Amino acid sequence: MRRLGLTIAKLKTMRSRQRYLSSRLQGFGTTIFATMSQLAIETNSVNLGQGFPDYDGPELIAEAAIAAIRSGLNQYPPGPGIEPLRRAVALHNQEHYGVIYDPTTEVLITAGATEALASTLISLLEVGDEVVVFEPCYDSYVASIAMAGARAVPIRLNGPNWDFDFEKLRSSIGPRTRAILVNTPHNPTGKVFDFEELSEIARLAIENDLLVITDEVYEHLVFEGTHHYLASFDGMRERTISISSAAKTFSFTGWKIGWVVAQPELIAAIRTSKQFLTYVNGAPFQHAIAKGLEPELDLTREAKLALGPSRDLLIGALDQLELNPMPTAGTYFVNCDISSVTKEDALTFCMRMANEAGVVAIPSSVFYLDREGSEHYVRFAFCKRTSVIDEAVSRLESWLD
Repeated sequence: MRRLGLTIAKLKTMRSRQRYLSSRLQGFGTTIFATMSQLAIETNSVNLGQGFPDYDGPELIAEAAIAAIRSGLNQYPPGPGIEPLRRAVALHNQEHYGVIYDPTTEVLITAGATEALASTLISLLEVGDEVVVFEPCYDSYVASIAMAGARAVPIRLNGPNWDFDFEKLRSSIGPRTRAILVNTPHNPTGKVFDFEELSEIARLAIENDLLVITDEVYEHLVFEGTHHYLASFDGMRERTISISSAAKTFSFTGWKIGWVVAQPELIAAIRTSKQFLTYVNGAPFQHAIAKGLEPELDLTREAKLALGPSRDLLIGALDQLELNPMPTAGTYFVNCDISSVTKEDALTFCMRMANEAGVVAIPSSVFYLDREGSEHYVRFAFCKRTSVIDEAVSRLESWLD
């Protein structure tokens, strides 16, 4: 219990001031994912916290990477990314969403979606600008907005169905608003924004002359409903920056191959900061992902098919354990409302669950700017083998009993 107390204290001071850190980044500290994954190692826990699969993606893509390495494609690729991958991304978006992009001027390859988001926000925001985000939100959003000298304005997604107040969205837009950031399918809630919601976002963006930045890394991991591509909505192609990656689609999260798709002037602006971040990355992996995106191979379906049994197994078990899993239509994740089994806050519950049950999850309160009312949500990841889910469920059953 001494370790539990120390770890909670450590996490609760993650936002304290650091002597040498820029004022823009004060309070960000170490990410919850690094902290909880380290705790999983220390406690020999089943890690259902950080969202990465415990299995590899399609063998064909892995073999394409090996072939690229062995054939000597290991030096710096072109700054915008290799041409075959830019063409593959453009063709992918045309095939799936009917939107045509020029691979020469409208596609930029990045070091994963995180760099794509950071370079987009740093390039397009002025100091003092505001960006509307839907909370809970992936933690890099607020940090990247802060690095740009701007401010995140949160619109809350309300559990259990993760809907939001349209009027609050409208009233949040003011003279300093520069962009709306939309993550769909949504991490951490698993929400898939529906056509009506995206239509309202598009209408507000056009009325107020705003940019819309979409994080669509889970675009092929939709189990219920339909993923709608916002850039395909009337009037949105010219103002939408669409971001995705191969990490979740192909279950190669460590390769960090992502991309930005937008009209030429936006891509030119984003590339300006991107070139001073990583410049380029992953030369042989870019060739492998280009192969994986070939439409005739139909590999974009494999991750969803692989995840289905684990998703159903974990959600069913959490329901049986009365941990109240909430609706999750896509992504790797399911959130639980733990208020029916404990009066503890989610952070304390997750620490105790790791130390006593040997299972790690993420307290969803870390994904909120305004944490009030979020302290009873816990996020579990189901992107694991069914045998691993079984072991986690067995440990939770014994612990909760």
